[in-house]
Amino acid sequence: MDDKEKVMEAFRSSDEPLNAKTVSEISGVDKKEVDKIMKELKKDETIVSPKRCYWTLAEK
Repeated sequence: MDDKEKVMEAFRSSDEPLNAKTVSEISGVDKKEVDKIMKELKKDETIVSPKRCYWTLAEK
């Protein structure tokens, strides 16, 4: 499983919005790498922010 899949799995497994630090802890991926992956996911609108600095998967 690559880092992007690990980050996506962290979002799928959580019932609440997550920040980058929490995603890093859950997925085991370095926080700098999580930041890069989350930037891509934001651009694709795969994740959305219900409150400042916290993210969750977009409803599709």
